[in-house]
Amino acid sequence: MSLVSRRSLLTGALSGVGIAALGATTAQAAARPGGRAPRVLIATNEPWGTYHAAPLLPEARRLGWEVVQLVPDRSQVKPDDPVTVATPDELPEADLLVVTGAGDWPADCAARLRRLPLVAASLAYQLPEEAPRAKEFRGRLRAITASSPAEAKVFDDYLGTRRPITVVGTPQTDDLPRHAPEAGTVLVLTSVTRSSDTGGSAPGTELLLAAAERLAADGRHILVGLHPREDRSLWEKYEISAVPSVQASARAEAAIGIPGTVFPIVAAVGVPLVGCTDPRLRIPDYLLSVCTHTITTADDAVTAVETAEPVSRKVLYEAAGPVGGSARRLFKVWRKAALRAHAAA
Repeated sequence: MSLVSRRSLLTGALSGVGIAALGATTAQAAARPGGRAPRVLIATNEPWGTYHAAPLLPEARRLGWEVVQLVPDRSQVKPDDPVTVATPDELPEADLLVVTGAGDWPADCAARLRRLPLVAASLAYQLPEEAPRAKEFRGRLRAITASSPAEAKVFDDYLGTRRPITVVGTPQTDDLPRHAPEAGTVLVLTSVTRSSDTGGSAPGTELLLAAAERLAADGRHILVGLHPREDRSLWEKYEISAVPSVQASARAEAAIGIPGTVFPIVAAVGVPLVGCTDPRLRIPDYLLSVCTHTITTADDAVTAVETAEPVSRKVLYEAAGPVGGSARRLFKVWRKAALRAHAAA
């Protein structure tokens, strides 16, 4: 996925973010002087991709934490976005910085926010090769988390750390819908057709569009789960889900799409999966492991969907990690990292 450098947008104001004590056993009891709640800043490889942080909000509210995503500017922030954001010139005090990757934006934020304890969390898939800028901050990492054992191995290669990674599960599995498939309904899981400042594209959309046409011609009802950055106009001939893809998957007998971060989560719902692959696609093996079939031609779509089956518990755990309680485990790791940093200060 292509990344966008935003070094020029980071100002010296970042270095003024302070650390406050985290001394109580719960986040609520650890409120700061003046009533400030514990606050974590998040920087992602997709600078404006707040959908990575959104699944954390319910548990953050329960614990009394505030989650703030760092963005270069507000040019691509929607007014109704539930995730609080901050730009380099308006940063609040914070207790922890979390980077979800080692792209330019997270690396730049880590370089400026040297006074904050640093944690890495894999909230979206990476490739199993060391990121060029990982070496700039990996020595500062107080903790590293990943959703699953397989994702942990990939994240370790990506960061080049060779150290233990805590498996916490995926926050989106904390409130999975009950699988109640509607006869003939197939969920199409899109990726991103065009790159933008927020992030890169993934090849394979033409294959997925053609596969959807074959399935529709076969009498299937096509329900589309749009990636947050996908071009909606490409899919308007079908029903586009009004709810996120994981919730939409409860209606589907099977799902087909370009393998991505959502695949293990949809598998956890109990939905059989078919992956559309392309020679230009680079996909970690664990995302492919939850697919009954992978196809390279639309002619195979109907048979693949008809014969797809849910994955085994073993495969699911390896790819998705523990289901339920994931956000709670994640915040526990973050709280310990901040406490240790304060104790060492």
